[in-house]
Formats: sequence, structure tokens, C-alpha cells
Amino acid sequence: MSNINLIYYLMVGAIFGILALKTGIPAAPLAGALIGSSILSVSGKIEVAQWPVGTRTILEIAIGTVIGTSLTKDSLVELQTLWKPAILITFTLVLTGLVIGLWTSRLLKVDIITTILGAAPGGISGMSLVGSEYGVGPAVATLHAVRLITVLLILPLVVKILNLIGIIKS
Repeated sequence: MSNINLIYYLMVGAIFGILALKTGIPAAPLAGALIGSSILSVSGKIEVAQWPVGTRTILEIAIGTVIGTSLTKDSLVELQTLWKPAILITFTLVLTGLVIGLWTSRLLKVDIITTILGAAPGGISGMSLVGSEYGVGPAVATLHAVRLITVLLILPLVVKILNLIGIIKS
């Protein structure tokens, strides 16, 4: 029965991913698939899908390959001028993520591993996979899903507004 459930989740994820393409938001297929499969899962109408053994490894390889192929020779040329901001941004985001994760855990009495990984500046897929290694994958995925969907919806709007009022030029 779990194989048919997996097919339902894949179908819903694909449908919502395709529908999201029409929104024009960045990473629309990812956000759409995430929203669609989450709605199905949360509804409780279908049991959580059990992925076949080895599937996770294949998906991790696929995600790594997709990210890796975005790095080109041009990326290395750009890195010659962007290495300082890259170091500063990375250091600041990691440090801020740690501080917010520790603070959130203490303030809201939430598991510290969940809040540190949930506040980490990684993508949803990578941080969810790291979280699953510690047994908190779904919680980390939830935190990153909220962050990702919020950022994908708000930041493009902010950029458009800043462009309209002349603060930035795109």
C-alpha cells in the first residue's frame, strides 16, 4: 500500500510544482511540490509515503548534481571579485543562525538541534537531510519550508518595490 501512497505524493507534488510555474516566483516547482505534498500529508487522508531503500541516496546525489552543475567557469571568475562578500555573508549567516537557533531553543523550549538546523542558512533539501541524520528531519523541513515560502513570496516583491522607488536598478 505504501507504493501507491508514494505515487499519490509524487503526482500531487508534480501537479502543484507545474501549477506553481505559472506564478513566476523563484524556485516555483520546488515550492509548489513542497506545498502540494505537504497539504496531502497534513490532510491525513493518505498515510505518509515510505520511500524505497536507497531512494534517499539517489535523491541526495540528484540534488547535489543539480546544485553542482550551476557552478561553472564563470562562477570561478566571479569568485575572484566576490570572495570577500562570500566569506563575510557566509560567516555572518552561520553565526546568526547559531545565535537564533540557540536563542529560539531556550526561549521557546524547542529541541536545540531542531532550532540550530532550522535557523541554518542552508536550503530546505540539504538541511532536511542533515536533520534526518539527527532524527529531526521533518521538524527542520517544516522550519525551512516556512522560511523558503515566505522568502520566495516576499523578497521578489521587495525587490520590485525598491526598483520602483529607485533604490536599486535591475
